[in-house]
Amino acid sequence: MPLRTEDLPHVDPAGLAGMIDPATTALVVVDIQVDFAAPQGLLGRYGVDLSPASAAIDNCEKLVAAARGAGATVALMRVVTSPETDSRALKTLMARRGQPGGEAICRIADGGADYYRIFPEPGDIEIAKLLYDSFHGTDFDAQLRARGIQTLVICGLSTDCCVDQTARSAFHHDYDVFLVSDASAAYEPGLHESSLSAMEKNCVLLTTTRAVEQAWARGADA
Repeated sequence: MPLRTEDLPHVDPAGLAGMIDPATTALVVVDIQVDFAAPQGLLGRYGVDLSPASAAIDNCEKLVAAARGAGATVALMRVVTSPETDSRALKTLMARRGQPGGEAICRIADGGADYYRIFPEPGDIEIAKLLYDSFHGTDFDAQLRARGIQTLVICGLSTDCCVDQTARSAFHHDYDVFLVSDASAAYEPGLHESSLSAMEKNCVLLTTTRAVEQAWARGADA
């Protein structure tokens, strides 16, 4: 029987508000950008089914609104590349797979790296990264610590890649990590669910968009 997201362990919504205090929590929105999510982006042009991503972005938009309303920090991640910044290891990996040049995604020059649907506002953290992990080679950790952030609520694309690696790295950097299961997505059947299951077993607590909205609404009303 296929693994279903709703069958995975999720935090009891009744206790969530005390765990994601807006004063010490950042909402981390991973890679909602043209090449990963827009019909005119690279994946869209290759015919990848973007409907799971679109549904996840719907919920990411709700989470951003809830975070802003509650006063939580919003942090937007993006992959931003040029031919000069391509990793040697990535180029070698793609070439050995018989896909030379397959790493050319989220380019600055062609707009593939641009934000899509969710855009920064003054006071947000913005991180430009070259690969998957939002902490690697960036000042993300320093910016979070400067704001007194202890907890991260993570959403975005894709569950099996940049969301996964950012969540694991966050845990290794000693943050409390929540992953919003219905506000992230993968592009192949089963990858989303299997990735959530692996992370839940090792480094994150799972929650839902509605539970986070309710928790932050209570904080905003307090």
